[in-house]
Amino acid sequence: MNLVPALWLYGGRSLDRDQEMKPGYLSEYFEGVAAKRLSAVEADGTRSNQHEYHATRKVRAFLGSPEEKTRIPARFLYLTDDDSDPVVEDAFLTLYNCRKGKPRSPEYHLYFPTTNVSLNASEGDLLVIAKKRDGSLLVIIAENGSGIGRQIEWLFGFVDLVHPGFFVKSELETEQDRIEFASRFILENIGIAVEASEDTYLDDMLTRFSGRFPTTREFSTYARSTLKDLSPRDQPDLVLMTWMEREEILFRTLERYLIADRLSQGFTGKIGARNVDVDGFLSFSLSVQNRRKSRVGLALENHLERLFEENGLRYTRTAITENRAKPDFLFPGAAAYHDPAFDSLKLTMLGVKSTCKDRWRQVLAEADRIDDKHLLTLETAISTHQTEEMAAKQLQLVLPRSLHQTYTPAQQAWLMDVSGFTELVRERQGG
Repeated sequence: MNLVPALWLYGGRSLDRDQEMKPGYLSEYFEGVAAKRLSAVEADGTRSNQHEYHATRKVRAFLGSPEEKTRIPARFLYLTDDDSDPVVEDAFLTLYNCRKGKPRSPEYHLYFPTTNVSLNASEGDLLVIAKKRDGSLLVIIAENGSGIGRQIEWLFGFVDLVHPGFFVKSELETEQDRIEFASRFILENIGIAVEASEDTYLDDMLTRFSGRFPTTREFSTYARSTLKDLSPRDQPDLVLMTWMEREEILFRTLERYLIADRLSQGFTGKIGARNVDVDGFLSFSLSVQNRRKSRVGLALENHLERLFEENGLRYTRTAITENRAKPDFLFPGAAAYHDPAFDSLKLTMLGVKSTCKDRWRQVLAEADRIDDKHLLTLETAISTHQTEEMAAKQLQLVLPRSLHQTYTPAQQAWLMDVSGFTELVRERQGG
């Protein structure tokens, strides 16, 4: 149920919320967001039974200042790098003036109930309270020092949260707030379905692919064909992200149409007195999720393959090395790798993972002849602890240049971009 009126009050002016929303920016999904580090009394139930956050005046700029206690529906999430699936629980936050009826300035608090999320919280964890367009709240708690916590900070543009109290953003239409490839995936990890489509290509895709999903290689080739005047040799970082962004939008466009078409056919089957095929629906839903997960990694490999070809690099994709390991890319190729006389210092291997998590360690065992290995990912804001361990294991992280900004300055000095990697391989292959 929508508890927010069509008109809302902000800064003394009554504004139509739809007019405030700017497509393609965070403002399309959120009206305001506040963030802080949890204090001991906010995180530890043994030290305080109040279960409250202090709703400062800036927080109330987007939550309001109601006369009576107001219960606001909220979805709580606890995020950690150790588990790809967050702890999720639906509950509420209660906004109220704890000084009501007293001759003092109002002081508002946000009461939160005990949930599985609050039970996981610890002092120093990141707390984010975001007001969604439907009036409900998204309450995110991310483990202190985690990569996912840094991703959330970067997404909403919070840089320094060391001081107590909330930092608040109600302007969500700056260039930082533009929703692009990296931010779209972070949003979807916290349950925000981002609508992105390019309907001008829909009829062409339906005709070309006969109303079905093509192979990932076919779709990657098609996505690149819709983009002209790009120079993979001069701007490899920009080109790779442009190809990935275009394929993602085109895929979502085709997917939305095909899913709607399938749903319109229904899922029929007799269950008691009802005519519903639950297993069929669940199977279809699972296939959609699996397709999304597997496709991104394969698309990234497909576009990298084309990029390497355009840069004149010799390689073998998924060559077999020791113990039947299969590095994603081996330069200059499998024949050179298995030739004992070939100088191992001129060999290069590249693992490719759209997201890393702890899976980066798999790359370490994929080519024994190569001591210094490389891993390309689109993962934003990997924790300092993880990147330090990578460096200690002689694994160099490679990211498109536009994603470097999500890392700390110290990490950025160590990171390699796609241009730097292609230059390295070109030098090892004799220019």
